Amino acid sequence: MDEEQARRIGERLRSARRQRGMSLRSLAGLAGVSVGYLSMVENGQRLLDRSSLITCFAEALQIAPAELTGQPFASVDRHASAAHKTIPALRLALMGITLATPSDRRPPEVPAAVLTERVAKANRLYHAAEYGTLAAGLPTLLADLHAAAEAANGAARHELLKLLADTYHPACTLLLKNLGYTDLAFIAVTRAADAIAELDDPVYWALSGFFHTHVLMSAGSPAQALAQATAAADALQAHLTGPDAHALLGELHLISATSLTQDRQRPGDTRTEEVRAHLAEAADLAGRTGETRAWYLNFGPTNVGIHQVSLNTDLGLHGTAVTAGDGVHPEALDEAPGRQAAFYADLGRSLAHLRGREADAVTALLTAEQIAPQRIHVNAPVRNTVEFLTDRRLPAHTARDLRGLAHRIGLTL
Repeated sequence: MDEEQARRIGERLRSARRQRGMSLRSLAGLAGVSVGYLSMVENGQRLLDRSSLITCFAEALQIAPAELTGQPFASVDRHASAAHKTIPALRLALMGITLATPSDRRPPEVPAAVLTERVAKANRLYHAAEYGTLAAGLPTLLADLHAAAEAANGAARHELLKLLADTYHPACTLLLKNLGYTDLAFIAVTRAADAIAELDDPVYWALSGFFHTHVLMSAGSPAQALAQATAAADALQAHLTGPDAHALLGELHLISATSLTQDRQRPGDTRTEEVRAHLAEAADLAGRTGETRAWYLNFGPTNVGIHQVSLNTDLGLHGTAVTAGDGVHPEALDEAPGRQAAFYADLGRSLAHLRGREADAVTALLTAEQIAPQRIHVNAPVRNTVEFLTDRRLPAHTARDLRGLAHRIGLTL
């Protein structure tokens, strides 16, 4: 054993533990080792040379492993890896499933109520940013729904087609978009459109337009995305039959505003004015609907407030974004940790650009990660912000926290 190396690692581990205000017993419990073993490591009597243990200690302390070893250390996000490992099976399901079931396949005898609960669970997993668990279950769920729909007729078939649309949106489309699989997200949204076409329901048609808008933005075509959202909103105006339709119209205004922030072909002043007009429309609708869970979304005053932060951040109006965040209480969306995390991520992005607020930015980003790590670890704007902050002068403890976050999202600093 290299005694000097063991001593340095032990000192780093003790320093990080004390900085976190953790006892030997607490850290040992989180890392799954004995108090005696941890004490020997800290005292330089045992060399911490197993990568699995280094990772356990670093995760418990929320720091980068390099803080302990003094050397670069490959980042591995187990949860993100789990999600990506399921993609081949989901890809095959998306490519192979149609509304025509092979004659030699017997439809599963699954009660509609059970399928309904499975669809609801899939959407809960999406909003909780439990991407690995969600992606693993989607192929079987989609196969069962398609087979059940083929075996049904009349009103029962229509209800199953709605369940299919609810599974493709947002559990499948937005999952794939967030993970970076835009091509598969397009297939998912197209499958949903096939089911919706048979429903012949103008409100569901507008819902399809909403999710198509997401995919077009992800593909880098904000002008087409805005055109899609505008067409869907215009068609929906004639069918505002209840609160759910009003909530969908509000979502279309929010996604229109988001599309505008990405359209660099429009003059900045024009974009800002149009974004604010859409936000005003959405706020008015939210005042009528209150907080809703329509379409497995989260439209309401809280989500409009969250968009106030994200849209101003994307427009580069960072001071306005931070001010807007003062009145937002994302915890109101207790069933949507992903949206809560998005709020803190965007708040952190804006704080990073305000002189003297860099430490607050790191705190906000860490809060976002704590709420929904799988969502934050695959978020490109967060990654860019972390890179930006590494060049700023930060207090020592904040810089350590930032390096830990950088490691967990796969950045080598």
